[in-house]
Amino acid sequence: MHTQLLMPSQIESAAALLRQGECVAFPTETVYGLGANALDENAVAKIFLAKGRPADNPLIIHCHSRSQLNDLVEGWPREAEILMDAFWPGPLTLILKKKPAVPSIVTGGLDTVALRFPDHPVALSLLKTADLPIAAPSANVSGKPSPTRAEHVLEDMSGKIAAIIDGGPTEGGVESTVLDCTASPFRILRPGGVTLEQIRALVPVELDSGESTESPRSPGMKYRHYSPDAQVVLVTGGKIEEEIQGQIQHFQARGLKVAVMAFSESPQYAGAYLLDLGSKSDVSVAAARIYHLLRQADALGFDLILIEGLPDADLGRAIMNRLRKAAGKVVET
Repeated sequence: MHTQLLMPSQIESAAALLRQGECVAFPTETVYGLGANALDENAVAKIFLAKGRPADNPLIIHCHSRSQLNDLVEGWPREAEILMDAFWPGPLTLILKKKPAVPSIVTGGLDTVALRFPDHPVALSLLKTADLPIAAPSANVSGKPSPTRAEHVLEDMSGKIAAIIDGGPTEGGVESTVLDCTASPFRILRPGGVTLEQIRALVPVELDSGESTESPRSPGMKYRHYSPDAQVVLVTGGKIEEEIQGQIQHFQARGLKVAVMAFSESPQYAGAYLLDLGSKSDVSVAAARIYHLLRQADALGFDLILIEGLPDADLGRAIMNRLRKAAGKVVET
């Protein structure tokens, strides 16, 4: 299959492909999504095939209006309406009871479905032009770092999907927060761009422990994600800089090529290539950069990536969630 590289001005061509049952990758405010008509089982099956995604890993449906939800879900509680008013469009995914019209392939066989309204002009234009609910996980091979640029998608999906819309680098980086609105109180299954603290200011909410052995109710819960080819070691705690410098010396003595993903306030690590996360004073920069930096490290041929951790609070909670899933080892100092 030839994968077309389209520009935002070619939205109608992309929408036509979706209506024909093909897969199209498109930018959102978080990462690039791999979209297909959510109501077409054969089209959705192409997503799983292109990604090599496990069949029990549910997908998120993207919509452009609340009227679309009436065809997809049985309804929603008042607390969910409050969150829709506050955060849609935006990086918040809500899990609600699904209607029979939603194919089980989308939900991993569950009786619930995950939905969100993306806050990106290209994504919204595509959704409105196609006039379809679009199932769209991240547009990468399963297990690899999520794509935040069209070239990342092309690297993973060339020859596997019909088209990619190049909308430039995405701004958010980490994926949407996934909130189970069928639980009481609501439960965050995956931290993301809308924080626990922001949601808690409006409605009661808990953070899922992530220890359930049942079928995953949200993307990102069960399987290893976001991992580059290089080995990743995440370092946390009060002596991060000393630990990383020692790790550099240890691994370089073994002949490994080492990179460090660090904040701009950190000292220069002797003997290691720096992957810049930006300033600790604005961790949204780190959120936007982490996937690109992981892919960049692979492109440059590094064997090992040492990463500075940050506090598990606000947006840092989502960043650390992704880094822990990418890491083969976590060192607590």
